[in-house]
Amino acid sequence: MTVPLESLFFEFPLAAALPSVGSPALWIGFTAFVLVMLALDLFVFHRSAHAVGMREALKWSIVWVTLALLFCVGIYFYFGDRGPVLALEFLTGYVVEKALSVDNLFVFLVIFAYFRVPAALQHRVLFWGILGALIMRAIFIVLGAVLIKEFSWILFVFGGFLLLTGLKMLFSGSDDQVHPERNPVVRLFQRFVPMVGQYHGSRFFVTENARRYATPLLLVLVTVEATDVVFAVDSIPAVFGITTDPFIVYTSNIFAILGLRALFFMLAGMMGKFHYLKIGLSLVLIFVGAKMLLDRADIFHMPILLSLGVIAGLLALSVTASLLWPAPEPLPQPPPEGATPQPAGEPAPPKA
Repeated sequence: MTVPLESLFFEFPLAAALPSVGSPALWIGFTAFVLVMLALDLFVFHRSAHAVGMREALKWSIVWVTLALLFCVGIYFYFGDRGPVLALEFLTGYVVEKALSVDNLFVFLVIFAYFRVPAALQHRVLFWGILGALIMRAIFIVLGAVLIKEFSWILFVFGGFLLLTGLKMLFSGSDDQVHPERNPVVRLFQRFVPMVGQYHGSRFFVTENARRYATPLLLVLVTVEATDVVFAVDSIPAVFGITTDPFIVYTSNIFAILGLRALFFMLAGMMGKFHYLKIGLSLVLIFVGAKMLLDRADIFHMPILLSLGVIAGLLALSVTASLLWPAPEPLPQPPPEGATPQPAGEPAPPKA
């Protein structure tokens, strides 16, 4: 006895949670495309660990953005009369997720600096970190879709959460510091997982004296995954504020994350120049949250094209303001009394 593919697929919670334009073939085809691209990235284009330069990062950033735009064009023509609206929803969701992912990059910089990750190993950490993020985002989207189906009022909660998060980000100041050592996941890992004190190339585990140990690289990966969970809590409600179609939510989110690694290496050296971007991101969250609340309360339904224009305008203004009014250079701080200068060269990894 054979079971139709559609019957198997629609037992999957994400497909059954909310009405979606994605057919079983589209879901399976898109997932296969993502897996093939990740396999090519890891086993063909980046087989050996090496420091990713600006030129390589720019090339891959262009590749991922181009693929996302081509997918958007495909949506426009594939879905007939609904195509233009769905394409705008995808593009708007993609821009929002891409913009919010930039905030991740600042945290990645802090994590790599704190754990003193060699440049040649950063790409490998980000690859596996982003693979884990794809799985985590899929789980969050499933949960969000199920909640929206079962409790339609949850969209008011999402909207209010985005509004409060944006306001908190806007007024929290620019001197917030990320402290990986305070992360409870990091503390638990260091307490319960045996770990050596030195990096061993791109390996996450080593065997010494017939005993298996984690390397500091695994701790870095765990830290990256833990911080992404926090960012997903903001980003998933934000894209549901644009559209509630699971296929559009999923694909726009995945495309934004797939290009995150290349974007990191392209912007790593100049992230400090965009000091007003945090204000732009906070205003985007406030706007999306307010839009969601007004729409669910049936007070005002904003056209998706206008939403895209507002979001793009806020981000463009924040970037332009950052370039026109650069942040003042921080004054050099004298070393603490009695401190001995560190020798030049590659810093040592953290102690176990």
